[in-house]
Amino acid sequence: MGRLPGRAAPRSAALLLLALLLCARQAWGAELTFELPDNAKQCFHEEVDQGVKLSLDYQVITGGHYDVDCYVEDPAGNILYRETKKQYDSFTYRTEIKGVYQFCFSNEFSTFSHKTVYFDFQVGDEPPILPDMGSKVTALTQMESACVTIHEALKTVIDSQTHYRLREAQDRARAEDLNSRVSYWSVGETIALFVVSFSQVLLLKSFFTEKRPIHKAVHS
Repeated sequence: MGRLPGRAAPRSAALLLLALLLCARQAWGAELTFELPDNAKQCFHEEVDQGVKLSLDYQVITGGHYDVDCYVEDPAGNILYRETKKQYDSFTYRTEIKGVYQFCFSNEFSTFSHKTVYFDFQVGDEPPILPDMGSKVTALTQMESACVTIHEALKTVIDSQTHYRLREAQDRARAEDLNSRVSYWSVGETIALFVVSFSQVLLLKSFFTEKRPIHKAVHS
């Protein structure tokens, strides 16, 4: 009788590990941060089946006024989404036809501002955490309820980490830009100070310099 608790503990741990693995399943997706030069456009393509959910979240991290043009196009050439000079936005759509969908980011309206853009592209519906949750409505056990709670908490943590990572990148870029401006301004002030000081020295020196009269010989 004394060994029963010892056997139950590994079994509970195995069930918890299985639950966490089920919680980790997600729809296919990709995250990318890329450089977008001025007067440039960058497009990405993905083949998607019919009736599949796709979502796009993007944000400009650095450059100019932190804005970019974005549009999503279906295989037939129809524009599903178009926005101009957006700092950040999101788009969700369920496909009606199968084929290659493309989404593009454009910085063609900018003549000298280099941009850094982040996007998160997700394809497909998230599968149910537990196998029976999608087929029928059943009462959840304590282990299943804990799994659902942990899954939602992990999603919140991931979203928060992404948000704070982007904010940190933005703040760092702004701080570096401000530091560069302050450095240039300091160098300019130093040069101006030396020029003014040298000019004052020359001016004061000219005040105390004795000017000798020039005598011209008079011939009779």
